[in-house]
Amino acid sequence: MSKFTNKLINESSPYLLQHAHNPVNWYAWGEEALQKAKEEDKPILVSIGYSACHWCHVMEHESFEEEETAKLMNDNFINIKIDREERPDLDNIYMDAVQAISGSGGWPLNIFLTPDKKPFYGGTYFPPQRAYNRASWKEVLQNISKLFKEKRTEVEAQAEELTQHIGRSATSVSTKNFSSNISAEEIFTRQQVDGIFENIIKQADKKWGGFGKAPKFPQTFTINYLLRYYHYTKNEDALHQACLSLDKMIQGGIYDQIGGGFARYSTDAEWLAPHFEKMLYDNALLIGTLSEAYQITKNISYKKTIEQTIDFIERELSNKNGGFYSALDADSEGVEGKFYVWSYDEINEILGADTGRDDTAGWSQLFCEYYDIIPNGNWFEGTATQEHKNILRVLTPLPDFAKQKNLDVLNLQQQLKCCEEKVLQARNKRIRPQTDDKILLGWNAMMITALCKAASALGISRYKEMAVNNFYFLFSHFKVKDNQFEFYHTYKEGIAKYPAFLDDYAYLIEACICLQEITSNNKYLQYARSITEFVFENFASAEENIFYYTGKKQSDIIVRKKEIYDGAVPSGNSVMAGNLFYLSIILNNAEWKEKAAGMLNSLSELIIKYPTSFGNWACLLINIFAGIIEIAVCGKGFENKRDELLNYFIPNKILQCTDSSQDEYPLLAQKSISTKPFIYICRNYTCQLPIDNIPSIINQIVNNPKFT
Repeated sequence: MSKFTNKLINESSPYLLQHAHNPVNWYAWGEEALQKAKEEDKPILVSIGYSACHWCHVMEHESFEEEETAKLMNDNFINIKIDREERPDLDNIYMDAVQAISGSGGWPLNIFLTPDKKPFYGGTYFPPQRAYNRASWKEVLQNISKLFKEKRTEVEAQAEELTQHIGRSATSVSTKNFSSNISAEEIFTRQQVDGIFENIIKQADKKWGGFGKAPKFPQTFTINYLLRYYHYTKNEDALHQACLSLDKMIQGGIYDQIGGGFARYSTDAEWLAPHFEKMLYDNALLIGTLSEAYQITKNISYKKTIEQTIDFIERELSNKNGGFYSALDADSEGVEGKFYVWSYDEINEILGADTGRDDTAGWSQLFCEYYDIIPNGNWFEGTATQEHKNILRVLTPLPDFAKQKNLDVLNLQQQLKCCEEKVLQARNKRIRPQTDDKILLGWNAMMITALCKAASALGISRYKEMAVNNFYFLFSHFKVKDNQFEFYHTYKEGIAKYPAFLDDYAYLIEACICLQEITSNNKYLQYARSITEFVFENFASAEENIFYYTGKKQSDIIVRKKEIYDGAVPSGNSVMAGNLFYLSIILNNAEWKEKAAGMLNSLSELIIKYPTSFGNWACLLINIFAGIIEIAVCGKGFENKRDELLNYFIPNKILQCTDSSQDEYPLLAQKSISTKPFIYICRNYTCQLPIDNIPSIINQIVNNPKFT
């Protein structure tokens, strides 16, 4: 039996449950805690994190499990724990406040509120004793408590000013005048497209790939833009930087060389040392980007990585009913990365000094050389438990390594695979990191899109089946009763809760669009239409083109924000703009096209100037400038033609297929249905003569007159 149990014991979030036996009297965000703060006239301490967060665990062990510290918190504050993945709306609001206070943010996020939920002070990680130029957590608690009691007027004024600042920043998007008399394709220019590329390249790491300095995040949207820029312009520098970034990530420690799947980010410029947490959304986004890169390059390494990553998700993040879990923890047995790292001796013990080679090196030694496993360790985190440990990474690509060792590439590949399987078997006997087994609507929808892209690029039907199964899981478990197209945000063990946010709906609409393209089932378009109408009704702003992050019914937040930046995940607004533009053409809805173009035009200056913060927006801009290609495949047995087309990288396409009359869709209307499938290439519903030779179609598409 645990010595302490608090209100979090009744929650479903793995992150909140991690704190259920802290001596701190934690509450979940809700009416009980908020009302208690008002009745007792106490400041609210809100601590926000997520289950896979390493420094969240550190602060819990150092401070929230310590009884003297807990008493200080309990006596002076109403303490609320929030899982940022369950309540990203609250995280967004209070992260803005901390960034305004301190100039930086991160998790754990610790912020102090007045009893009416307005922030007045906050920060991220605080150590138990003064360190890292930071006050200790106890000092912070004592000072804030004293400040609230003795200088209440100043606290209230600071809170009001900070709340107004958040409110202003939440609605600060300036809307340019937009004339519906000008076609969307004419608004955006080659100069803008080139400017985005030039500003991306200025930030590119030409040696190790990626963008900017450490810590390094995958920035898949930026890579996606480079792939599109190459596709349209044939600029080799764009393709080189995109592929360099992917190659270095795949070869680095951010990628699990043994089990597949990517960690959230790298702490260093070389992609060696991640913070080991594996998130569903990162892997979904990287699968999508790798699928596009494979369509262009046919690089077998990208295919292998896609397959390994999907295998990892199936093996370790899958619910038996078709849903996908959120994350794997960074820590196991209280140590960051312990599950994933190896000593030189451990590897040699698993593989044996020699596993069959005639020369003196042995396969164990070659395995160590290939994966940079050295006696003293290639990673040292400053703790005795991690001394002499190695994170597996590849410094010399396989073909070059085989040449150096005078080995046959295929034989080397097979032997390394055998070694990898043995090491994986040994790893599976270790104590695993905790799985965050809540299922999030938006992240699952992103995974559907990723599976659709992988199915298209690789032609693997199983991925299509996984996508369809996940879609029906979401529709079965997340829908709000009495409204067919209203959804909850999170689900676990039979319970769905919290109203879905803009991101959830935007990603779900995008998933519907992708499913229609790979299945040719128009019911997904009907779902997309209905969900989009729900978004307009509940998230639209009367003053600006940009949608609110939260629905109009939500009442427990101090401001309604509008999120526009593409961060770790694409902003709901950038995805909605893309959805609206696509649907406006396939459903012949001029108002939605005008809305999408207006959203994009409103932000065009920011997109050009700061493309790595607006990468998904940038991809939409270049696609619209290039011009949307409408492709209809009509006739009996169209599936083979459709699937062959899907193998190609055509980022500005709209694809619809049928073997029967479908006059309700303008792209399919009045197309003859024969016993043989024919392909129509159209722009603005004006089609060329039908043909059945796909290579000739690709040649037509590739030569875009706007880029010659």
